[in-house]
Amino acid sequence: MDSLVPAPRPLPFREDCWSEEATSTLVDAWGRRYMELNRGNLRHKDWQEVADAVNSLHGHTKKTHRTDVQCKNRIDTLKKKYKTEKAKISESNGTLTSSWPFFSRLDFLIGNSGKNQIPKGSPVSMSSPPLPLPLTSYSPMPLPPFPSPPMGVPLPFRRPPPAVAQPAILPQKRPSPAMDDSYFKKNYSAVAAAAAAATAAEDEEGYDEEEEEEEEEEEREESEEEEEMETSNGITEDEGIRRLANAIRRFGEIYERVEGMKQRQMIELEKQRMQFAKDLEVQRMQLYMDTQVQLEKIKQSKRSGSDDMYS
Repeated sequence: MDSLVPAPRPLPFREDCWSEEATSTLVDAWGRRYMELNRGNLRHKDWQEVADAVNSLHGHTKKTHRTDVQCKNRIDTLKKKYKTEKAKISESNGTLTSSWPFFSRLDFLIGNSGKNQIPKGSPVSMSSPPLPLPLTSYSPMPLPPFPSPPMGVPLPFRRPPPAVAQPAILPQKRPSPAMDDSYFKKNYSAVAAAAAAATAAEDEEGYDEEEEEEEEEEEREESEEEEEMETSNGITEDEGIRRLANAIRRFGEIYERVEGMKQRQMIELEKQRMQFAKDLEVQRMQLYMDTQVQLEKIKQSKRSGSDDMYS
């Protein structure tokens, strides 16, 4: 029977047990933020900074790592402890002094002595030495922004290629217009003769050339017409006006055909819609008539059945 009795369980160990050094760092970090906020309440961001300050010095293990909630709860516990110590001193009329190591700092931060006796040297000397501790603890905080500069390093290496490619294209485009201008100015008569000979041969022989040759001839004719327009030749202007009129006429014919096709399509769609509506109405009427016939048959069968029962 004795062997079945379970052994007594050891007392549970509190995971959030605070050491005196961690508590001192917490009071310093919290007091600094508390004074910066003009003795106001700390926000979630402020508590997170306080927790980071404590963890940077004492949070090297999982058990000693503190969260912002744990830091806030610890400060609340210290405030309650301070009020208890303060009440004991007040009841003794100043005959007793507190041996609690954090009493003087909390008295300076949340007690009347800290608000009314700021110029005195004793509270300032107690609070000033530990204040640099949060500064060292906050030093790791600005470190995360530093990795951002390497992100911009590849950018300058990506920009040069288009800058190098642009000047490579420019020399190829510049000489061509100059050569074309000189060619048309110096050899104008040769181009005109070649164009006339080509058109005459085309009319006489009556065969179709390939698409590439036709495009070249059209480009030559257009360039020739532009130069002749500049020389104010009356025949060339008339020919240009005639071609412009023909182009406008062809455009009008194409537009007319397109509009005609659209109108025919709309008419066809309207006819289909009307036919569909007509068929739907016929089916509805047919269904209605069939329903009426079926109802009439049912009524007649009921009447004949009742007559048979009475007979």
